[in-house]
Amino acid sequence: MTTASATASEAAGARTWERVRLHVVTGKGGTGKTTAASALAIALASRQTTPATRVLLAEVEGRQGISQTFDVPPLGTEETRIARPRSGGEIVGLSVDAKAALLEYLQLFYKLGRAGKLLEKFGAIDFATTIAPGVRDVLVIGKLYEANRRRKDGKHRGPSPAAYDAIVMDAPPTGRIGRFLSVNSEVADLARVGPIHSQAGSITELLESDQTLVHIVTLLEEMPVQETLEAISELRAKHLQVGAIIVNMVRPPLLDDVALEQARTGRLHKPSITGQLTEAGVKVTPELVDGLLEEAHDHAHRVDLESEQLALLQQTGLPLLLLPALPEGVDSGSVRELADILWDGLVEEGLIE
Repeated sequence: MTTASATASEAAGARTWERVRLHVVTGKGGTGKTTAASALAIALASRQTTPATRVLLAEVEGRQGISQTFDVPPLGTEETRIARPRSGGEIVGLSVDAKAALLEYLQLFYKLGRAGKLLEKFGAIDFATTIAPGVRDVLVIGKLYEANRRRKDGKHRGPSPAAYDAIVMDAPPTGRIGRFLSVNSEVADLARVGPIHSQAGSITELLESDQTLVHIVTLLEEMPVQETLEAISELRAKHLQVGAIIVNMVRPPLLDDVALEQARTGRLHKPSITGQLTEAGVKVTPELVDGLLEEAHDHAHRVDLESEQLALLQQTGLPLLLLPALPEGVDSGSVRELADILWDGLVEEGLIE
């Protein structure tokens, strides 16, 4: 189920993901953004490398979607191992909290220590993270910026290998992703100098570099596709690089092309359908046959609409990675199946070798 238009990808100058360290996953609500982010983290951690690949999977909205997907206890502000792919890699989970990030920030830059705890007790931390949403975003993304810089020895500089080979962010939905990632402009009027201004600039530099890609999860439905197209335009205008479009919950046609055309035009043969149902031991009534014909017509109409939406996505020139619908829902086992499919798509697209 993983396909894409190679010609379109080449035309857009699609590059490999070898230098990418931060994968930002966004999408309209209800498209399966967390599922796709989790599958991507597993796929990246499954790479056969020595030493084994280590991936940080982080959420920034406190919904605990990652813990539910992996069937583990709710994530906290401490980095916690949540899965080990068969390759021997490792996935570490994290729920980024703005208040905790601000306390860490105050300790790092101002050595407040116990004074920071007093600020929290008197509500100053809540005030700071709600009255200035731009600063909140700087702090949230700053936590992942710090994880990206950190080495295995805990330092931020030196010859030691990076603590993580890749970071996958389960980011806010497409309606807010542009503003969320535009941290520098958000804090420009609030902090023109000092550590916050400096950190915002460093974060923006990372987000706009070739180390970061934003992937958009969508469905083959009109509203999610339209929001995807709008998000692509917004992100590009903000100098952020869009990586791939992950098309989730793809359903294959239940009828072949001939039957679809007949269903579309109302030319399915009633006697033939009646005969096949009778042979299968089904008690046939006129109402049953008419209902099946109506469902077939609706199915053909849905296939046509999905084909139209897929064509719109192909016109973006971005790699398309298709994930199938799972009739029984998503759990820790099935998300690994999606990761395998996603990996095959990445290899097919030439994004990962």
